[in-house]
Amino acid sequence: MAAKKNEKAAMATAAELRDMSVEELRAKLAEQREELMTARFKHAIAQLEKTSELKAMRRQVARISTVLTEKE
Repeated sequence: MAAKKNEKAAMATAAELRDMSVEELRAKLAEQREELMTARFKHAIAQLEKTSELKAMRRQVARISTVLTEKE
């Protein structure tokens, strides 16, 4: 259970994302996409221990994209 709480603490909620500026959101989106790509590579070569992180990362990218679209 402690691991799940730490994972959720790292993920920004939609409300927190809405408080960010468009420039900050674009930077965060680029950073998250880079992390997702790295995780996909690790998964492909069987080095990713928690495959559930892929789903969480995809959702975070979608969440950021949605908030960015709302602001633009």
